[in-house]
Amino acid sequence: MAKAAAAKASRKSAEKSAIVSLKVTLNGIKPPIWRRLLVAESMTLAGLHEAIQTGMGWSGGHLHSFDIDGEQYGNPKEFTDVADQRRITLARLVKSGVKRFTYTYDFGDDWEHLVVIEKILSHEEGQVYPLCSAGARACPPEDSGGPWGYPELLDVLADPDHPDHAEQSEWVEEGFDPEAFSLGEINARLKARFA
Repeated sequence: MAKAAAAKASRKSAEKSAIVSLKVTLNGIKPPIWRRLLVAESMTLAGLHEAIQTGMGWSGGHLHSFDIDGEQYGNPKEFTDVADQRRITLARLVKSGVKRFTYTYDFGDDWEHLVVIEKILSHEEGQVYPLCSAGARACPPEDSGGPWGYPELLDVLADPDHPDHAEQSEWVEEGFDPEAFSLGEINARLKARFA
């Protein structure tokens, strides 16, 4: 019961909250892979982790952390040397003048995302948040080697005569298109994840 009440209170708070426009760009990839996420300023970094995972298309199977002005935030159950991501809201970051920070996912592949706080918007009546309003290109497949291995994977997948083509094609989702981007699909996933 307490959990349901807390979720209801959180939704009501988000409904009244201002909206933060964030541009999330995957570092080290050309052409860029990015998303513009609109989230309630009452969202914590823990919630933002979920929004980035869902908006980018990651599966969430690896560790992550935020680096904000040299301070590390994450899940203290996974790391002992991070501040608790559940205690920091976007409103607090905006109020303290933070304009950009990084979010790193999968410390093996080291996918670093630059998160830029673009502007504060009014909550639109009837709109469900978080929401993806723009973006480009598909998220790399999990475990594809990070920014240094992903371009090589794309080269292998594009060349049916490459000696590693068959092996690499087996574990990449069939029909994977690095240029694909669908706002509808992303927003359906966000709506399901945050319902």
